[in-house]
Amino acid sequence: MAYTAADVKNLRERTGAGMMDCKKALDEAGGDFEAAVDALRAKGLAAAAKKSSRTAAEGLVGVAVSGTKGVAVEVNSETDFVAKNDQFQDFVRKATEVALNTGASDVETLKAAAYPDGGSVADKLTNNVATIGENQQLRRIKHVEVSNGVVVPYMHNAAATNLGKIGVLVALESDAAADKLEALGKQIAMHIAAAFPQALTADQLDAELIARERKIAAEKAAESGKPAEVQAKMVDGAVAKYAKENALLSQIFVMDNKSTIQQVVDAAGKEAGTKIVLKDYVRFQLGEGIEKEETDFAAEVAAAAGIK
Repeated sequence: MAYTAADVKNLRERTGAGMMDCKKALDEAGGDFEAAVDALRAKGLAAAAKKSSRTAAEGLVGVAVSGTKGVAVEVNSETDFVAKNDQFQDFVRKATEVALNTGASDVETLKAAAYPDGGSVADKLTNNVATIGENQQLRRIKHVEVSNGVVVPYMHNAAATNLGKIGVLVALESDAAADKLEALGKQIAMHIAAAFPQALTADQLDAELIARERKIAAEKAAESGKPAEVQAKMVDGAVAKYAKENALLSQIFVMDNKSTIQQVVDAAGKEAGTKIVLKDYVRFQLGEGIEKEETDFAAEVAAAAGIK
């Protein structure tokens, strides 16, 4: 029995499953529309797709390092309960390792990559949604690498090994001894977790952030009633202060409250007898930037129980 593109479209609308899953189901069902619907339901793909519209702002950040390479991956779930689930934790850990081993630098590439237990990462994620019963999403990935030196992982308040809510990677380029670099990297990673830098250097700060700060500073300066040239200096000073406080290398080290991170790195290099460069970093905090839905839990329970 043949089928058309319209059949694929209708099946997708009927079940909410992905287009390729619908096409495959129709192929396997010989074009029989209802059989394809049943097949998708049996595989849990229809249910998984319907769950995908629900906000997923909990979950875990995973980090993995091998030699001079490291990666951080964020995977979201709807509730913190799922983040404590062994099946979910195993998926985050293995997906992070796949990202590291394949070099996948975006979510779609990672989803298409082979999963250790068979199938693709996307297949495993879909299966998890169906079996665990919550929407789960691969959200973001970032790699760091040095040609010579170390990449140091750090997990703040770890839920399990290399899994938690704030994951940090610090990339240090140097000929210095690995143990010295590891110690330095961990201190800087702890600073990053606490201080939340927005970029490595002031030049790398997001232009939109700088523009917003300049606008705020201009409004404050205008309220002062001072001459225009004084206001301009006030604005420039406020923006410079913001940049200094939000660029990692110019931030004040939280552990001594006096040295900048650049000074800490330089001092470590001097002690090691060779230059150390803080080349890059990653700081993934679970759910940052996701707008969570406000829900009335009591109303949800009542609705589920049929209580008016």
